[in-house]
Parts: sequence; structure tokens; C-alpha cells
Amino acid sequence: MNLRIRQLTKHYGTTAVFANVSLDVSPGEFVAIVGESGVGKSTLLNCMAGLDHWDSGTVQCDGVDLGLLGDDARALLRRQKVGFVFQAFHVLPHLDVAQNVGLPLLLQSAPDPARVQAMLDAVGLGELGARLPQQLSGGQLQRVAIARALVHRPTLLLADEPTGNLDPTTAALVMEALISQTRTHGTSLVLVTHSHTAADRADRVLHLHADGVR
Repeated sequence: MNLRIRQLTKHYGTTAVFANVSLDVSPGEFVAIVGESGVGKSTLLNCMAGLDHWDSGTVQCDGVDLGLLGDDARALLRRQKVGFVFQAFHVLPHLDVAQNVGLPLLLQSAPDPARVQAMLDAVGLGELGARLPQQLSGGQLQRVAIARALVHRPTLLLADEPTGNLDPTTAALVMEALISQTRTHGTSLVLVTHSHTAADRADRVLHLHADGVR
């Protein structure tokens, strides 16, 4: 996906979270965004997905201006083209692993157990499809989140501190799964992280400041 952001500005009340952010992400490119706590990295990621609103500027996904879309149209675009990996996993506790991963396909009315199984195999969870989330470790839950975000083959994957709550060994496994799967499918990846180890894997690293990125 071509992601194009121009002069994006976001306020909470009268306080600017960030201002004049401009950046481009090319199809298949892995971009890491780093910055101090509170500078708005997660908020920027939410704006890229159309999950949050902004005050001025534009966000375009493959030439589509998200600011001109209503909530339903934004949700449809996310369902078709965007995957999101949250730091807190956000798996559904009453569904087993395979059902959690298959949710994006179900929302598209295109359930595909074979694709779900292939995705679980790809992230090293092939034997755990019948388990419930509470039976998994943190690293396994994050790999479930990655599988769920990629199973519908989005063209853009947004990942918010996916290794932030993991020990170094598990974080390395999660990053390997994330990168290998996005490379395999030619998915653009934008990663928000405090981890220099994770950022070093990126094609390009951008530093977010209150007055833009550089």
C-alpha cells in the first residue's frame, strides 16, 4: 500500500499532541517510528488506520483520503486493507485461538479454516488452534494477534509496541514472525516502538517530535 500523510496535526483540547507530520510509506516497506513517551506515536498510528480523528492535514491510503470517508467507509477500508497489532493483544477470551485468528475472514463473510491453519503454522502456533487465550503465554498471544492481523492479507500492517511487554527472547521471536510474514506477502509495515533492537530491523526509522517527523 502507498500511505501518504501530509501536515497532520492532532490536539487534545488546546494541547497539540503532534503537528505538521508528513511521511510516505511505499508498498512492502517496513518503517519504524520512535520517539519519547507522550509524543503521540500510538495516536499517529490510530490516525493512519482511521481509528482516530485529527484536526488538520491528510491521510491517504492508496490515494483514498480517509478524512473524506464516514465511519462505515473507514471500517470497510480497514477490514479489506489494514491489519492492526495492539500492544495489549486484544484477543477475545471466549474464542479459541483459531477462532480469534479467523475473525477478519468471518467479518468478510469468507471463512477459510485452511488459511487460518496456514497462518497459525507460519507463526509457530500450528498445534494450538483449539486452546483458549488464557492457556497461552504472552509471546504466544502476541503471535495470535499477528496471525489475526495478517490472515486477511492486508496491504498495510500497523503494529503498536508489539514487543513492549515481552522478554528479549520472546520479543525476538515475535519480531521474526512479524517481519517474515509481512515480507512474504509484500505488506507495508509501520511499527511504533521504544525498542532499538526492533527499530534496527526496519528499512527506515523516523523520529516523531511534537513538530513533525525526521
